[in-house]
Amino acid sequence: MMDVVEQVAAAAVDVTNFITASDASSKAFKTASLLKTLTVNALIMGEVGVGKRSLASYILPDASIIDASNFEELLQALESANEIIITNIDNSPNLKRLIDVLSNLRIRIIATSKQTLSSDAIDELFSVQFDIPPLSERANDVELLVKKFAQEASALFGGSDRFNIKNFTPDISQNASSLRRQVMINYLLQDIKDGELMDIIENYLAPKLGSNSDYRNYLYLYEVPIIKAGLKRFKSQLQLSDRLGLNRNTLRKKIADHKQYLEEKK
Repeated sequence: MMDVVEQVAAAAVDVTNFITASDASSKAFKTASLLKTLTVNALIMGEVGVGKRSLASYILPDASIIDASNFEELLQALESANEIIITNIDNSPNLKRLIDVLSNLRIRIIATSKQTLSSDAIDELFSVQFDIPPLSERANDVELLVKKFAQEASALFGGSDRFNIKNFTPDISQNASSLRRQVMINYLLQDIKDGELMDIIENYLAPKLGSNSDYRNYLYLYEVPIIKAGLKRFKSQLQLSDRLGLNRNTLRKKIADHKQYLEEKK
């Protein structure tokens, strides 16, 4: 089956939210394009946020989408469906029973899973199985996703889709899920006013205050951002201590105290 997939035309038109700038994502999209023309069941595997649901909806645009964790709802839907998308099939509370039920039905199934599933029953039910690699292996997709999410933020919050990517390190820990959240937050914060920022901190602190050491405990919320911003701008602790009017040893101690927040994320 996969040999046939390789023969699908390379210039597939992306009419879904799935970005195809990298070779890996382009290959996955070609597989999905082929599946639109077939009547076989397919299992799409990959981490959270890699685009499994987008491709499943591209293959079966009119099908109901039900998470496998909603077991009774899923069984009920299967009674009247001609085709269905089952997301997170690995979350099913009774995967064996679900596979048995699906194997005895004559409906088209596209399922997604966050982990690799392998068994004779799975292989028999899903004649096509393929993985979508994480964004860490799809570098060319990340830049386009940032632009796409910035446009979404512009449409949602109003204003220009201009997005300042200076000092922006994409968070792809949960692939597009974490990246989208990060872009949305950064979009809002890039033009934030002093009063708005103080309102955010106030709302964050209000339910947390109550002990006689709160001032000391939450001082890091001010110190960490100003230290991080200063180190990025002035490049050295010596210059930063001078600009902040702090003794070098005092700054050094604060950096050591806040080490967990100041270390670069891996």
